[in-house]
Amino acid sequence: MTTATAIAELDAKHGILIDGAALGAAATFEVHDPATGQVIAEVADGTVAEATAAVDAAHRAFPGWAATNPRARSEILRRAYDLMIADIDRLAALICAENGKSQADARAEVGYAAEFFRWFAEEAVRTDGAYGISPAGGTRTLVTHKPVGVAALVTPWNFPAAMATRKIAPALAAGCTVVLKPAAETPLTALAIAGILSAAGVPAGVVNMVPTTDAAAVVENWLSDDRVRKVSFTGSTGVGRVLLKQAADRIVNASMELGGNAPFVVTADADVEAAVAGAMVAKFRGGGQACTAANRFYVHASVIDEFVSRLGAEVAALRVGPASDPASQVGPLVNARAAQRVTAAIDAAVADGAVIAAQAEAPAEGWFVAPTLLTGVAPDAAILADEIFGPVAPVVVWEHEDDLLRWVNDTEYGLAAYIYAGRLQDAIRLAESFDAGMVGINRGIVSDPATPFGGMKQSGLGREGAREGLQEFQETQYFSVAFD
Repeated sequence: MTTATAIAELDAKHGILIDGAALGAAATFEVHDPATGQVIAEVADGTVAEATAAVDAAHRAFPGWAATNPRARSEILRRAYDLMIADIDRLAALICAENGKSQADARAEVGYAAEFFRWFAEEAVRTDGAYGISPAGGTRTLVTHKPVGVAALVTPWNFPAAMATRKIAPALAAGCTVVLKPAAETPLTALAIAGILSAAGVPAGVVNMVPTTDAAAVVENWLSDDRVRKVSFTGSTGVGRVLLKQAADRIVNASMELGGNAPFVVTADADVEAAVAGAMVAKFRGGGQACTAANRFYVHASVIDEFVSRLGAEVAALRVGPASDPASQVGPLVNARAAQRVTAAIDAAVADGAVIAAQAEAPAEGWFVAPTLLTGVAPDAAILADEIFGPVAPVVVWEHEDDLLRWVNDTEYGLAAYIYAGRLQDAIRLAESFDAGMVGINRGIVSDPATPFGGMKQSGLGREGAREGLQEFQETQYFSVAFD
């Protein structure tokens, strides 16, 4: 099946999914291939009317789905996992087409995304609770959990499969019904996943989807609806603050996975070769367009020359190009605005004294930015202050641990961090001092469906994945039972 055929079969002009029906809208919006800028699909552009109808359907379906026994919910999620793995070629092609990832990155994302269905299929049947005697005696206490209700899920473009499954899977496992708004840049993958869930046996109305270019109006509609009891958002810290203010008006249960500014630390006794290999993954996977991407590199003065030499050689050798070329390792950025922003950040850093130590070649056409290694970066350089969200690695030299910890934690973000060190004890000791929800120790990846993904400070609230991810979609309830 060609990519064009896969896109055509989605019938994206009827891409609003409500109560099991594929619906059109008065208008459509275009989806572009980031490698060429060409239009690859037109998608139904949902409005507040469709947003309300989606909640209507989810609200009607909720009692039945919540009453469905955990084993039945588990089996449906397990079938969704199997269907995703069997459909990896089509799903990866859709990700390549609308997101621009390399084929290797896209296939890796599909495997990762599917794993959330398998993990929460297993968690769905692991119901927990508690039974105890009250301290004063005379009563017994029973603690249980119930689904929170209709959940509004808002996902970003950088992981169009994984960010959808990471939210949908625990919501369904807990017994919630959902309304989903995928990113306007990448709605096609979400459409395909919705089809897989239907094929797996998810009842009509349990999963509803409203693609739209008016995200603010649609999400505000959901947050102002008394029937919506949960919002789970992944995106920028700025938008997260807005949604939290809206959620506060009705005290809506909120999970927020927001921005990051991940430090990557290399100590004097680190295995430099391993650190470089980890840096290539932590920085350049997905073209650096990940909230967990390494954003700031702090390398000890005693190993800086070797690290820069090795990393520079790897960066210069990267194959940058469209996903249509299987040899491509780094694809384009998601749109022209993103490419312009990252290019401007490189230019500003150079003007501020940084040096381009290594740079790959990138196509002139399309929304590509050449992977770039910057040295001579001052600890207070502007490029270190915010998420780059692109294939740029600025390197700072450190000598004293006190300075290192101050620089690492001098940010409003606290999502991920990475450290390479020779002694594990030293690595853990330093990691404990990092204001970060997740720390990769001698490895360049922190994400795993079995672990609690989330951050500190302005990087968000709550956790996704692991047992904690299921609990985000549950309410705790206890019964005080007279026992005299």
